[in-house]
Amino acid sequence: MPRARQHAGTRTRERRTRLAHEAARLMAEGGIRDYHQAKRKAAARLGFHDDASLPGNREIEDALREYQRLFLGGSQPHALRQRRQAALEAMEFLARFEPRLVGPVLEGTADARTPVSMQLFSDDADAVARFLEEAGIPAESRSRRLRLDRFREEEFPMWTFSARDLAFELTVLPAVALRQAPLSNVDERPMRRASASQLRQLLADEDAPGPGVVRF
Repeated sequence: MPRARQHAGTRTRERRTRLAHEAARLMAEGGIRDYHQAKRKAAARLGFHDDASLPGNREIEDALREYQRLFLGGSQPHALRQRRQAALEAMEFLARFEPRLVGPVLEGTADARTPVSMQLFSDDADAVARFLEEAGIPAESRSRRLRLDRFREEEFPMWTFSARDLAFELTVLPAVALRQAPLSNVDERPMRRASASQLRQLLADEDAPGPGVVRF
């Protein structure tokens, strides 16, 4: 009996690993952004129907990083760098709304299809729309549902636009939300956010030469 349980546990772990890598491949190649959708589609493709075999979102994110490293070569780092630099310019432009970079561009899993996602803060929900209109930036109005904590979800206004062939998503939150980040859809912990100064430091750290590297 213990050996049978050990065998079953090993098989479940192997299935979780296979599913995580298949979900990561679907996200990288098919542009799927939702972890739940990716894992369900991967399970259907592989014929796994037991919930115990479903990997966690963090497992899929780790598998996605590995996939990008192995198969996307220099294209993914270039796309990521391009989006981080564009995000910094946009954050400086939107400084009055105390923007915070969130999502794959900050986490390092962005690719050539990934939009730049930011959170802006204002108690006037229409302030961002007016600012974009006055700047001559055509933007579409949408909404985004965020989990504020384990018990509360809310819809918030989101504005999308394109600049320099890159897509931007601006979610507008009340000013009080600066103190407590919404929960991440990856691990249900407060999502990681970066201010303009933190992003500037991140870019500087990327430019710093590694050990033994001499830059002229």
